[in-house]
Amino acid sequence: MSSAALFEAIPAGNSDAVLSLLASDPSLASAKNESGVSAVLMSAYSGRHEIGDLLVARGAALEIHDAAAVGHLQRVKELVEGNPELAKAFSPDGFPVVALAAVFGHLPVTRYLVHEGADINACATNGSGYNALTGAVASGHAEMVRWLLEQGANPNYRYAAGHSPLLTAAANGHLEIVKLLLAHGADAHATSNDGKSALIFANERNHPAVADYLRNLRT
Repeated sequence: MSSAALFEAIPAGNSDAVLSLLASDPSLASAKNESGVSAVLMSAYSGRHEIGDLLVARGAALEIHDAAAVGHLQRVKELVEGNPELAKAFSPDGFPVVALAAVFGHLPVTRYLVHEGADINACATNGSGYNALTGAVASGHAEMVRWLLEQGANPNYRYAAGHSPLLTAAANGHLEIVKLLLAHGADAHATSNDGKSALIFANERNHPAVADYLRNLRT
């Protein structure tokens, strides 16, 4: 019951409730839901990083996916040094560990995992198709996107509904990332499954700077 209450309090950002639950049962810091996702990882997914920090401070047991998602490089190193295959691991809900580090902008962790053998283009096994590059693009982490592209991430990778990193960047209005992707070979004319180009997405989502840049590519 208290575990269910914890997983309700986290996405709601109810730190007081989390503290109260931990006071009653400190072991809840390491709790997992029915899908095997930890409270720490749920905090990262929910954008409740202050709760994730609280859980870590209260002794949450960090597995490789948890440590990658919160950017805990020391813990990542401890785990990978003990079992090198963990650099290539996936979370219980199907995301590559390296993608979790990338989507939350933890460049030192991402670099370490790739150095230790993580596949930079590994994609999720849960049907989302997400990988490190798509995660970094969707989250707007330009520095991460630059580094991933320099390491050989595929700029023309296609995932859900035929989207590409460029289409996502345009839809989200990230001009710097649009430029990075195009500079590394992204197809400016790629379209989603329903025929929408990066320019169409930029116009639809009201990102005039991105739309102007893409339009000028065609002139």
